[in-house]
Amino acid sequence: MRASLLNKLFQHVLSISATHGIDESHGMMHAMNTLHFARELFNSERTYRPNLREHEDVIYTSAIMHDMCDKKYMDEETGFEQFKPLLISELAPDDVDAIEKIVKTMSYSKVKENGFPYMGAYQSAYHIVREADLLGAYDFDRSMIYHLHNTTPDIEQAFQNACEIFDNRVLKHNDDELFVTESGRRMSLQLHQLSLIRRASWQELLSGKRRKL
Repeated sequence: MRASLLNKLFQHVLSISATHGIDESHGMMHAMNTLHFARELFNSERTYRPNLREHEDVIYTSAIMHDMCDKKYMDEETGFEQFKPLLISELAPDDVDAIEKIVKTMSYSKVKENGFPYMGAYQSAYHIVREADLLGAYDFDRSMIYHLHNTTPDIEQAFQNACEIFDNRVLKHNDDELFVTESGRRMSLQLHQLSLIRRASWQELLSGKRRKL
């Protein structure tokens, strides 16, 4: 992806986040993390799916911008229209249409309700972006940050809310067969274990217990 396009996309992330009060759990840091997960998945999968090379810009753009029209922060249609002119100026019409469909159908809740959409030639690109976002969900701190910003100022309650999300959703990603790429499944298992370690660390901090040396 061209550095000039990356710069424009991240400038939009900063602008839209500031305008709509998108906190750091879904703002710049999450956009960057999702981009890097998408890049790792892309590099692993392109060996087996040669057509992915044609969709690299679609994958990376969708990864960066996917939460800039998140219904938790704004009307989805209005949100997408805010950055659609940038996409039109930089990418082919078919790619812009694919990005719009990816970001509007990839969320956990929509997949659970409606299943995977048919994306034609962009099907693999869709799954890479969607799985990159799922991998970002294993960040336990990110979940706590979201709750501190949006549901409670209390750190203990934010911890409990995050535990509930992980027990009911994140830690069931593989049981729910949400990963269709082998790369995504492999990475998710590693992140699953890391999230349990971070959760246990928070539990220890909040309980006031000290580790025995």
